[in-house]
Amino acid sequence: MKIYLNGRLVEKSEAKISVFDHGFLYGDGVFEGIRSYDCLVFKLQEHIERLYDSAKSIMLNIPLTKKAMTEAVVKTLKANRLRDAYIRLVVSRGEGDLGLDPRKCRGNATVVIIADSITLYPESLYKNGMAIITVPTVRNIAEALNPQIKSLNYLNNIMAKIEAVNGGCQEALMLNSLGFVCECTGDNIFIVRKGTLMTPPISMGALEGITRNAVLDIAEKLTLDAKENIFTRHDIFISEECFLTGTAAELIPVVKVDGRLIGAGLPGPVTRRILAEFKKMTKKDGVKYSV
Repeated sequence: MKIYLNGRLVEKSEAKISVFDHGFLYGDGVFEGIRSYDCLVFKLQEHIERLYDSAKSIMLNIPLTKKAMTEAVVKTLKANRLRDAYIRLVVSRGEGDLGLDPRKCRGNATVVIIADSITLYPESLYKNGMAIITVPTVRNIAEALNPQIKSLNYLNNIMAKIEAVNGGCQEALMLNSLGFVCECTGDNIFIVRKGTLMTPPISMGALEGITRNAVLDIAEKLTLDAKENIFTRHDIFISEECFLTGTAAELIPVVKVDGRLIGAGLPGPVTRRILAEFKKMTKKDGVKYSV
């Protein structure tokens, strides 16, 4: 495996950073997870834009132009001869000292690109649907660490994931500090209620997911009634359908939440329609490359 590290492609065993890197010491950095399908990097430009937006928000200067970063992603995929892959793009503050002050990180930011495979959930869950539970850990509030920033500090999500696993589920539903539905540990959430497709607005603390936005675009194409809307767990319990979206997860049906069956307890027709269109979208919406 070849890893992109600060402008060079190195072997996995040689892909090393300093223990004084602020990304390691403090989670001081940003990242993106990206997918490629049959030599097409899905929504690559959108992912690059979000990476640079996150970096700007935490005042982290990325030492590559957006064009150069795009080329680096493609270069890494080609070097590993991957047609289908999961790409993890990481930018940290770089090497500093043991203090918090980011001004002590005097060199360039550290840029890492990893291209590999990923299987987030077993195939059976995509076919039959999954169960999720609500966990006590609430989503970060925007005034503390804005969820729109894809920060390397993912402890909020990890704590919720631990609680889900302890509760016998693979994914957790997270509420915001007001008790409204926000998102899951690594996925956005959608429900279908009385024929309307709904997802929480980003103002509730949900990440503006790339796949989330793709689903909203698909809904418009299919002339479905779709909107961002505030809702509670009660609204999920009485919904006809529920599904999660994310780059790694793609689109996965949810058939049980906190012990309540959703609809008939099977992936619903709206979910299946959107999933079919999403698979078509992954074949044409992105940046092509060859191996």
